Amino acid sequence: MNKDKAVVVFSGGQDSTTCLFWAKQRYAHVEAITFQYGQRHAAELDCAASIAEELDVPHHVLDMSLLNQLAPSALTRDIPIETMDNGLPSTFVEGRNLLFLSFAAVLAKQIGARHIVTGVCETDFSGYPDCRDNFIKSLSVTLNLAMDYPFVIETPLMWLDKKETWALADRLGAFDFVRTRTLTCYNGIVADGCGECPACRLRAAGLKDYLLEREGGVRS
Repeated sequence: MNKDKAVVVFSGGQDSTTCLFWAKQRYAHVEAITFQYGQRHAAELDCAASIAEELDVPHHVLDMSLLNQLAPSALTRDIPIETMDNGLPSTFVEGRNLLFLSFAAVLAKQIGARHIVTGVCETDFSGYPDCRDNFIKSLSVTLNLAMDYPFVIETPLMWLDKKETWALADRLGAFDFVRTRTLTCYNGIVADGCGECPACRLRAAGLKDYLLEREGGVRS
């Protein structure tokens, strides 16, 4: 195990919970940071707090409600989930990962952590520009320069699709935990969710493919 410390950007969803397990196996000390930005479902905050407590991870919750005022989206308003004129889903929150990772870096420096772990992914990323690998690399350089500190932004899911993310959770011994305890659903329903929103459909398709593979079936 690496003796360094890490901060995990944590929502209580499938991806960030998988990253939390990944970090706990990799680093000697891990803390989680969750952001309250006026998301439609307080259940997300409750889920993140519950998971952090169960896994004995120090948990920080920061008020980022200003983001809600600046960047309305289907995650913060009663707006239909659809594709916008610019080609992005209405669930995209402008600047979210830029701000979240920047504030996570401030916390990380205060506690002496070099590693910031995030579940962003360019494979199943819905076109979100702030989930791309080139953005993460750029921000890593910027944070190092801005704070004169050797940050490393870790993205263990960057090149994994949802099937492969389920496989990683299984290798980490967290498959059942992630499946039953996390909240991915845009409608705020834990575990398998509503089954209808884009997040649930993506999660379910990946789970189906992984279970077929694990059980020796053929991927559809």
